[in-house]
Amino acid sequence: MNMFVDQIKIEVHAGKGGDGMVAFRREKYVPNGGPAGGDGGRGGSIILKVDEGLRTLMDFRYHRIFKAKNGGNGMSKQMTGPSAEDTIIAVPQGTTVRDLDTGEIIGDLVEKNQELVVAKGGRGGRGNIHFASAKNPAPEIAENGEPGEDHYLELELKMLADVGLIGFPSVGKSTLLSVVTGAKPKIAAYEFTTLTPNLGMVMLPDGRDFAMADMPGLIEGASKGVGLGLKFLRHIERTRVLLHLVDMSSEDPHQAIERYRQINKELANYDPELLKRPQIVVATKMDLPNSADNLAAFKADLAADKTLEKQPEIFPISAVTHQGVQQLMQLTADLLDKTPAFDSESHDKELVAEYRAAAPDKKDEADFTITKDEDGTWVLGGEKLIRLFKMTDLTHEESQLRFARQLRHMGVDDALRAKGVQDGDLVRIEKFVFEFIQ
Repeated sequence: MNMFVDQIKIEVHAGKGGDGMVAFRREKYVPNGGPAGGDGGRGGSIILKVDEGLRTLMDFRYHRIFKAKNGGNGMSKQMTGPSAEDTIIAVPQGTTVRDLDTGEIIGDLVEKNQELVVAKGGRGGRGNIHFASAKNPAPEIAENGEPGEDHYLELELKMLADVGLIGFPSVGKSTLLSVVTGAKPKIAAYEFTTLTPNLGMVMLPDGRDFAMADMPGLIEGASKGVGLGLKFLRHIERTRVLLHLVDMSSEDPHQAIERYRQINKELANYDPELLKRPQIVVATKMDLPNSADNLAAFKADLAADKTLEKQPEIFPISAVTHQGVQQLMQLTADLLDKTPAFDSESHDKELVAEYRAAAPDKKDEADFTITKDEDGTWVLGGEKLIRLFKMTDLTHEESQLRFARQLRHMGVDDALRAKGVQDGDLVRIEKFVFEFIQ
């Protein structure tokens, strides 16, 4: 069974802030004690955090909805309610986070213990102590807690490897990985043996080490989703050096150059930046008949290719007999030492390393909307209006009057009149219905 999961969709719901309280001091020797209602506590946020022990997104297959706790309500004697703890979700290193509503990438988790707030908890509502004034020294006004953010996200894992093994299916990528690392990939004499990326650590005698990834095989049309191509290409983005494996055992002496060109074409179609990565051409299966002749033909074909800016370095090996393998690893380590890290998202200019609101531009968004139901009820909506409504404590008349003033200042009353509202018409905000009075 294929247990590697590299793409998953989840829901995150941050906690609501606690409600503020309406309360008054009642002490024996303190007449006219005044307001003493405390604020609500902050709601819990949803935070993704890198866990280096994870290698897949498997844990999300059966748990895709995450909800943080709400903040505690305010209390008397000006006591603030307890804030809720944030919900920390562990993700593998190399996880990219995309907002499904906007298509925007909101974070790229590549550093050890890196954190990303993907849904912010609501602030606590204010208690009545904040609404006291000279005109109203004993207000019965308090705010409900602010709603927490809700987001629908896609998590995509791109393995973090220094070196990527690329090539057609069955060219010897998995065999090489098994020889130079402790990885135990599935190996067989048929195409697409590797269905999921395999990662291993190469340890050299001189103390140097690097991560090497064996990717699913590539075929023509991979950049358009044919075969396992996109799965392959997603993971190869982060590698710094590419080992391009070419099978030299074919009976067709020109198959090697054709497949070499096809691989590079698919890389260029997906992201031209991939061709800028340092690439070592590895001639594999040199222990088999025809390999030496095919290698000579391959070199001749490359020398005759006028489209190449420079001739690639070709390194023959046999993973089965270990011929040239150790020397190849030394050469790869030397190349890594002088190769800087690449921008793994060069084809996506929207990438940012920290959370930013994925909602549409607030400047272009109206404070409120007005529609009319089939039964004639006027319906008010809009993000700002709904937020004010949810933070209004409708159990107190003074809070209701304050909300009515807020609507008037926003221009809701005038907009309703412009649309033809009549005295006594019903107006609805979510499930709350009231009569419009001129």
